[in-house]
Amino acid sequence: MNRRKTMTTGDNAKKAVAEALNGILADSLALYLKTKNFHWHVSGPHFRDYHLMFDEHAAQILGTTDLIAERVRKNGHRTLTSIGDIAKRQSLSDNDDSKVAASDMLAELRADNLKLVAKLRDAKELAGEAGDNATDGLLDDWTDQAEERAWFLFEIAQKD
Repeated sequence: MNRRKTMTTGDNAKKAVAEALNGILADSLALYLKTKNFHWHVSGPHFRDYHLMFDEHAAQILGTTDLIAERVRKNGHRTLTSIGDIAKRQSLSDNDDSKVAASDMLAELRADNLKLVAKLRDAKELAGEAGDNATDGLLDDWTDQAEERAWFLFEIAQKD
């Protein structure tokens, strides 16, 4: 009986990790697309710098998506299947405005990266509870990347 209860508790913990990772994946894909959107539409005196930085950030974000999905699958769960699935799970807001000031782009992307950091930290706690050391370690790397993006976005927005 105790073994079955432990197995069920372990299964629930792993399912919670998978659900958290699927939410992170949805937000990562939404953040990737928003970052690319801003990359394509930025204008102003710092166009080149922002254009290049947004492209670098987008590439980094996209680079994590396959790893996130594979962690879900390695743990025996299903991951996202469509744009609709992403839309149901994402917590970050889209930005469909036709004209966004560069300073607003910086602020919005910084806030989104910080929201992602919070979700990554929550998932790390769940991974620890589930004994999922591999996911736990990867979450540290992804958190560091998101924190660095937020830091860059903050510093570049500072006035001289």
